[in-house]
Amino acid sequence: LAVDSGGDVHISYYDNTNKDLKYATYNGTAWTNTTVDSTGIVGFYTSLAVDSGGDVHISYYDTTNGNLKSARYNGTAWQKRVIDSTGNVGRYTSLAVDSGGDVHISYYDDTNDDLKYATYNGTAWTNTTVDSTGDVGAFTSLAMDSGGDVHISYYDNTNDDLKYATYNGTAWTNTTVDSTGD
Repeated sequence: LAVDSGGDVHISYYDNTNKDLKYATYNGTAWTNTTVDSTGIVGFYTSLAVDSGGDVHISYYDTTNGNLKSARYNGTAWQKRVIDSTGNVGRYTSLAVDSGGDVHISYYDDTNDDLKYATYNGTAWTNTTVDSTGDVGAFTSLAMDSGGDVHISYYDNTNDDLKYATYNGTAWTNTTVDSTGD
């Protein structure tokens, strides 16, 4: 869910009946629902953000192909892309758009049990492994700070810990936040 600068509400979600990625928006008067992607079983683990220009960005998991996908609505049409197709990737997505309009996505690499990160700089996507120590990367949550640094919280399944990763523009730093109990 996101609320844009005009107060309109945007929601991305999985339609279990049709196995599709759906999108709903509320303009203050009425809801409009749209199918974004209906190719195969798509739309699990969806995350949504609205950029400063009003474009809607959605990350989601393509269950049929085991891929991370994204969709962008530019006010006219949905543009869909496969972001990562190396193995079974794309569960537990979290998406943010920085002040410059660049898209950032954290997600889980199920094939390698790793936390991964993808970013789009307006021209190309770059995919990076952030943490590969044990089975890590489920339940990601990503945020950007005002300086443009990336922050990701995630689950370490091997040790039953809450972990945190941050990228300062040069290097990733991974830290255990809570290791008490399960």
